[in-house]
Amino acid sequence: MLMGEAVRGVIVDHALLQYGTIQPENFKSNGTLSLLRKLRFSNIQTAISYVLPVSAEQVNLLQTMAKLHSFECLPLTASSLDIASREIAQTWSHISGTILYLLPNHDASPKITCTYFSIALDDEVTSVLHKSNRIYMEKFEELPLTICRLNKKAISNDVVTVGYIMKPSREEDFAKRGALPMCPTPNGLMFLPLTFELPISKQLEEVDVILHKATDEIVSIELNSSSESSYWIGYTKGMQELQRHLENHNDCFEVDPLNSIYPVLDRLKIQQLLLGLEDLNVGGRCKVRAPHFLKVNSFDEPDLVQRLHDATLSLPSIVKPQVACGVADAHSMAIVFQVEDFKVLNVPLPAVIQEYVDHSSTLFKFYVLGDRVFHTVKKSMPNAAVLIKSSEKNGSKPLLFDSLKSLPTATANQHSEGRDPCLDLALVNKAAERLSKRLGLTIFGFDVVIQEGSGDHVVVDVNYLPSFKEIPDDVAVPAFWDAIKKKVDSKAVK
Repeated sequence: MLMGEAVRGVIVDHALLQYGTIQPENFKSNGTLSLLRKLRFSNIQTAISYVLPVSAEQVNLLQTMAKLHSFECLPLTASSLDIASREIAQTWSHISGTILYLLPNHDASPKITCTYFSIALDDEVTSVLHKSNRIYMEKFEELPLTICRLNKKAISNDVVTVGYIMKPSREEDFAKRGALPMCPTPNGLMFLPLTFELPISKQLEEVDVILHKATDEIVSIELNSSSESSYWIGYTKGMQELQRHLENHNDCFEVDPLNSIYPVLDRLKIQQLLLGLEDLNVGGRCKVRAPHFLKVNSFDEPDLVQRLHDATLSLPSIVKPQVACGVADAHSMAIVFQVEDFKVLNVPLPAVIQEYVDHSSTLFKFYVLGDRVFHTVKKSMPNAAVLIKSSEKNGSKPLLFDSLKSLPTATANQHSEGRDPCLDLALVNKAAERLSKRLGLTIFGFDVVIQEGSGDHVVVDVNYLPSFKEIPDDVAVPAFWDAIKKKVDSKAVK
């Protein structure tokens, strides 16, 4: 690949930022600046330019903005493209590649002129500034798409473009670890952030495969009370547009299709799928299994005690909403110590009552990236005896918590005095392979606790497209790229 011709730098004229209406404390939430931050995470040099003379107050504001985002602040002596491009080349003499220089078209349409030119190390501008070196944009959001097109043209059409959709906080978490670069990875992937600010169909013309965290785009989920596991999912308008495009076009596909993630939205469905792990177990060894569980539509059921007994459930038990993600209260849970407290329990219904497993306060988090499986160990909730003793101080009332924010964990003196849990990695790797086939997912995670006494490996949670941030970036990120590339290659063979 001729990597030298890829986009290596972007300079944005300060007038495009509309910073005059933005207070410094709001710089981080500015959409244009957030977009530029994505470039920095892709190792694309980024700068805000201004033409002298400029007031000291303006310069101070621009420098504050640039410093906050780790951009450069680049003063230029003239707005002439010929002069500006040579000054840029001199300032960025350490860069070899294509540079984009964005200027506003005052009182004209399209609103933005993007001039691009090549520079070589310690050299001057290597291409003459023709009209053919200009691209016009109506919206700043078109910049990633422009970079994608230029990189494909300069490098190779064999590069696989991965269009991705996820909420900004998740995207930044992935991007700052270098996982979503706009410049090609060593195995030939290039990532393009899709935006619902532009027509999806135009963006997908440049995309080969789509990576999404569709749960970030869920507006509502309605469960069908007449069915054990049936639901209606309402997505944002943008996600609906993407969904329609995928249904009507075969020009690109998803790393993990929407219908493969649906079981992960439903804790009852997941529990039922986990029951299928039982046939991996061999006599004389510890086993992998689902926790004992029971679905309830009401906490006021007259035969609830008998149903708990029939499901091999004792107290304390953990109670979770059946809807696992995508809605505000999906993570509102409780640990219940007394049967009578179910009647006043404030957990969304329908719900799944799940076995509380004594597990030495140790949680094993597994991440599946294609055919690679990684794991990390985290401190977890204390054993039941500790919880019961602690609850007595509060009249044994249910312990309510949000599993994303306030999961109760054991303190140093609350850990079991027994031996540390002994993980059977080969067994869990078999379970990971089985789950991957059953779910049809390429990138997902699951949590395992090891029951004290029996040594049972109990899978207590499953999720898709986890952040895997506990795994070192130099290991996890290449595995993430390889998982996507292998999925693309497998589609090409079919």
